[in-house]
Amino acid sequence: MMFLEFLVWGAWYGAIAVYMSANGMKDLTHWPFTANAIAAIVSPFFVGLIADRFFATQKVLGTLHLIGAVFMFLAPSFSDSPIVFILLLIAYNICYMPTLSLANTLAFGQMTNQEKEFPAIRVFGTIGWIAAGLIISYGLSGFVADVKPESTALPLYLSAGFSVLLGFYSFTLPNTPPPAAGKAVSARAIIGVDAFKQLGSPSFYVFLLSSFLICIPLAVYYNYTQLYLASAGFEKIAATQVLGQVSEIGFMVIMPLLFRRLGVKWMLGIGMAAWVLRYALFAAGAPDAVTWMILTGIALHGICYDFFFVTGQIYMDKAASPEIRGQAQGLIIFTTYGVGMFVGAQAAGYLYNSFLQQNESLSLEQWQRFWWIPAAFAMGILLLFLAIFREKRSPS
Repeated sequence: MMFLEFLVWGAWYGAIAVYMSANGMKDLTHWPFTANAIAAIVSPFFVGLIADRFFATQKVLGTLHLIGAVFMFLAPSFSDSPIVFILLLIAYNICYMPTLSLANTLAFGQMTNQEKEFPAIRVFGTIGWIAAGLIISYGLSGFVADVKPESTALPLYLSAGFSVLLGFYSFTLPNTPPPAAGKAVSARAIIGVDAFKQLGSPSFYVFLLSSFLICIPLAVYYNYTQLYLASAGFEKIAATQVLGQVSEIGFMVIMPLLFRRLGVKWMLGIGMAAWVLRYALFAAGAPDAVTWMILTGIALHGICYDFFFVTGQIYMDKAASPEIRGQAQGLIIFTTYGVGMFVGAQAAGYLYNSFLQQNESLSLEQWQRFWWIPAAFAMGILLLFLAIFREKRSPS
């Protein structure tokens, strides 16, 4: 289940910007990522107010994947109508994003020791994302001639097909009754208002603000790395990007050791510093398309993601009381993948289009200037965080 869940996502997410750019929508490539953020804002309400209260988890999971597959399958047919195309992607994402929480809920429901068992299950999601990139760049190349598979509709159809497979497979998964059946659930609880009040402190506000702001350069990476790789002459774009997920697995393994030694503040700080270094490498390597710099920037994804986002989730869990831990996690997801990525995707689109002007794509010199902007922005967030955030460490 977890393998297919992220295979479905990775199949379209890692190629959509190249496809849109090749189909006359080069100035709109930030909208699929905006759609993803809109769905991240909406999905907690769907899961908390409806799915968790009235329907068995595996049935909702299967139904949403089947409906989403229809929207994804239809989307390429409207590539000449950008508004309809983007609306279909929004509809698809509204179906898909709740399935992330539902898949976790179903997995946790079958475990007796979540802390030990879940990481071994969740890693198959990362493997699924890696498989998606390899299938697109290498598996689909035999079905097209003289063009990159990422520039065709095949990745979208692949995503739709795997979504159908996962949809039907979901109905065979163990029955998982709605976990909040009969319980009162409010929108206030879902977005974490109580958690915000209980955790309120200067350092907590700095952490939450930093989490929101770091999603702006994060969105630049997700939105435009595909197009940057194409401009730099990379042929296997989707496969190249999965280097970031491979490194993510490696850094996830060593995180517990580093966490004990460094603590929350420096783990978060290293994560943000990795964003600065990544964009600096992209910028420095752009004029001559220096392969090792670009690949190193992609490989830093493991530090960028694990050290900041995973550490942030641990920080929220440790700071919150048992009664509001669920709300605390909902608050950080709402702040980052929801509002943060929405603002970030729009800001990234504005930045890219200001460089694009009337050209078909950015020149390598333009890409250099482009990447220095998120590098400087991430550096500002890092300095703000290190100067103000104060961590209370318990004695070891």
